[in-house]
Amino acid sequence: MARILITSAIPYINGIKHLGNLVGSQLPADLFARYNRARGHEVLFLCATDEHGTPAELAAAKTGEPVDEYCARMWGVQKELSDGFGLSFDKFGRSSSPQNHALTQHFAGKLAEAGLIEEVTESQVYSNADGRFLPDRYIEGTCPNCGYDRARGDQCENCTKQLDPTDLIEPRSAISGSTELEVRETKHLYLKQRSLRKELSDWIDTKTDWPILTTSIARKWLNDGDGLQDRGITRDLDWGIPVKKGDQDWPGMEGKVFYVWFDAPIEYIACAKEWSDERGAPDAEWERWWRTDKGADDVRYVQFMGKDNVPFHTLSFPATIIGSGEPWKLVDYIKSFNYLNYDGGQFSTSQGRGVFMDQALEILPADYWRWWLLSHAPESSDSEFTWENFQSSVNKDLADVLGNFVSRVTKFCRSKFGEGVPAGGAWGAEEEALIARLTEGLAAYERHMEAIEVRKAAAELRALWVAGNEYLQSAAPWAAYKEDPERAAAVVRLALNLIRVYAVLSAPFIPDAAARMLSSMNTLDTEWPGDMRAALEALPAGHAFTVPDVLFRKISDEERADWETRFAGTR
Repeated sequence: MARILITSAIPYINGIKHLGNLVGSQLPADLFARYNRARGHEVLFLCATDEHGTPAELAAAKTGEPVDEYCARMWGVQKELSDGFGLSFDKFGRSSSPQNHALTQHFAGKLAEAGLIEEVTESQVYSNADGRFLPDRYIEGTCPNCGYDRARGDQCENCTKQLDPTDLIEPRSAISGSTELEVRETKHLYLKQRSLRKELSDWIDTKTDWPILTTSIARKWLNDGDGLQDRGITRDLDWGIPVKKGDQDWPGMEGKVFYVWFDAPIEYIACAKEWSDERGAPDAEWERWWRTDKGADDVRYVQFMGKDNVPFHTLSFPATIIGSGEPWKLVDYIKSFNYLNYDGGQFSTSQGRGVFMDQALEILPADYWRWWLLSHAPESSDSEFTWENFQSSVNKDLADVLGNFVSRVTKFCRSKFGEGVPAGGAWGAEEEALIARLTEGLAAYERHMEAIEVRKAAAELRALWVAGNEYLQSAAPWAAYKEDPERAAAVVRLALNLIRVYAVLSAPFIPDAAARMLSSMNTLDTEWPGDMRAALEALPAGHAFTVPDVLFRKISDEERADWETRFAGTR
């Protein structure tokens, strides 16, 4: 049994996330967590809300709430939605937690002791219209590298180049749009990332199994002359983690907070302590996942994120961990994703364009969305959501293939043999061929799941469903029953057992439907089918079952047209 630590990118607190956000980190992370639990491995799956910084302050101001109350409320909203999508976090924490305060201040102290923190008097952009210093991400302008006209002051989302606000052409406040900006002096702390270039490069060199997308972005940032820079880790803000060296005050840093990019990744570690503390467990419980001197050396740590987060998780967060000089667990594998676009454009909150998590659950159950998003995950390139494709995938894959198989088998058995697994008959050549096909397909499915090749795993799972349908069509128990009821019984007995197998294999993708399938088969047996022959005999003759309600309903053309209009937004 392996021990696997899984984290997904931490969603920001200000607002409800769209489907692209979901498939870019949390959903595939949940798929991997569910799969590994099903295989008997020990899994700790962590996520949290990222709550500090200017966006939270501004969002709270719009609602008239104190920022801490706003964040607490929105944590509840995001937690409810993650539950609605079946995201099986062991802990969904908060970057504003006391545990993250303490750990962030601890890391800052250790980095200072190592000589990796420098006090810098810098020129920072101040907005006269807004009456405040502007964080880098709240300054917009044209990227000097690619010409994108909505680049942020910390990074261009279009070309991913790391920027400083003064690099931008025609900068403006992202808060008010004002160009009345001036540069004022202020003192901040910088993490001396460039001092760790060799350590980071040597570490990345060991990651020969990383996806090309992850490695190429990391190497670009590391080797680009302007890529790996010393970075400010403090800001002039009210909301955040106060700047301290451990539990000691930091002279000259009064009234400042740590920059959100510094404290947010540390929440991955703090989240484990939140999980442990809630259970009343000793520190050894969470430390065995995160400290290599406490047992984490045998943990496989896997992160899931969108490609825009890769630089911070391949360079900046590892720099924090390596620079501390303490035995913290570094990530073993980073699964990064491209972008999911929406119907010829981008998702847009301001324009009401695209489907957001709350809206999705209002119109269809989570499994419909989980299946489409995972089977179309943007792994090798950006992918695009269209309603036509969504309708086709749901109707063909879920309704016509899986749902139809379950319905035909259970209804036919009830009508001819009653609501119990029928006895009699023996397997023949068709059954042996099916077992061989299922065994081969299962091995491919497992390979893709373990390699975190999401789309390929979905394709193999669908092929397993298809194999059952093709067997049922060929064996035709409804025809065999007329002349050889025992032959029909043997076919149906195998098919009913195959429903249980499908439930177990499908649970990482469509957990709610899988649970309904198991309930219909009147079993709690979720053992992974290591031996396909044995798995197809798990439910013995006489075992009771029920005919489930429709597993997946089809999406009509009228519904599709209505949703296309409803979520088109303003263009």
